[in-house]
Amino acid sequence: MLPLFRRSLLAAIVAAGLGLDNVASAQSIDTSARQAIITDFDTGTVMMEKNADELMVPSSMSKLMTVFMVFEKVKSGAWKPDDALPVSETAWKRHYKSDGSMMFLPVNSTATVDELLKGVVIQSGNDACSVLAEAHSGSEEAFAEAMTRRARQIGLTRSTFRNASGWPEPDHMMTARDLSVLARHLIADFPDYYPLFSQMEFVFNGIRQGNRNPLLYGTPGADGLKTGHTQAAGFGLTASIKRGDRRIVMVLNGLGSMQQRADESRRLAEWAFREWDRYPLFRAGEVVIPDAPVWMGEARTVSLVAKSDLAVTLPRRARADMKVSVVFNGPIPSPVKAGTEIGKVVVTAPGLSPLEMPLVAAADVARLGFGGRLAETIRSFFSGS
Repeated sequence: MLPLFRRSLLAAIVAAGLGLDNVASAQSIDTSARQAIITDFDTGTVMMEKNADELMVPSSMSKLMTVFMVFEKVKSGAWKPDDALPVSETAWKRHYKSDGSMMFLPVNSTATVDELLKGVVIQSGNDACSVLAEAHSGSEEAFAEAMTRRARQIGLTRSTFRNASGWPEPDHMMTARDLSVLARHLIADFPDYYPLFSQMEFVFNGIRQGNRNPLLYGTPGADGLKTGHTQAAGFGLTASIKRGDRRIVMVLNGLGSMQQRADESRRLAEWAFREWDRYPLFRAGEVVIPDAPVWMGEARTVSLVAKSDLAVTLPRRARADMKVSVVFNGPIPSPVKAGTEIGKVVVTAPGLSPLEMPLVAAADVARLGFGGRLAETIRSFFSGS
């Protein structure tokens, strides 16, 4: 049996989660929100959570899935921003007598895709959602089914949509974790369109309306995404804040008022940036072990390199007790193919679940021929290796 090699690496520094959902086993803050989750955008580390997998009424935060569907349509070229879409009587009647938020689209008029997106994101217009849904799938009901299917494909494991706007309907449900995943997709997949979420106001049909995201008004780095409110759900917010090279994504729901939503979201954002930080360890392709031994190879060693950029998000107080080691079975039997996973970096710290990141061979190592293997066997015998 090949021996297990373990090497200490840069004790008391940090490594990364490769986008894994790394969860601290203890968190030092609570929230008055019924559901909450705060994650680091780059590493996926969960800095705090509360009932994050509990099904909840997402209210207008579910409009983010409508926006995702439209962004995909535009990115594919199927829709252009200046395409005019019809405002049907069906879409108009669905909302014109409601007390929900509106873009105030006249019946039998048209609006461009760009205008409708602004109406959804900035004005939270329920009528704009219905117009986009009908143009996309023929009816809002068909669009909701398409939303649910696509949501499963991108990792929203528990979300079910019954309409495009988040208007209260039975079974129209999401989780805070699903909203966090969706927010990360919107930021990562649509960098050209994402700035729409930080636009402060929009004027349509002579009516000026401001963005309802409270963090855009005075919280440094806030640039998205969407508020929500219904009587059943309370007040919610899916938010993104970027400061320097760090971005956090936060989802809160079930708060008691607009003011509480504003205060609590600011408090938690400041806590996340103050108490946590992201620490890089290795760049993709950077050598971690330069001389991992190879058995019966034309080269006696091979370098092990980081498969991807490695960084970890940690409580600042945990950094001093971080321990990093490399584990692999060695000597590594030849032949070795470049890119093959050979070992792993193991990162431990008090209060955190251990993190593991793969290491791969940096180069091919061919197997020795018969004569070379015989010579190596004799050499090993007499050297006692």
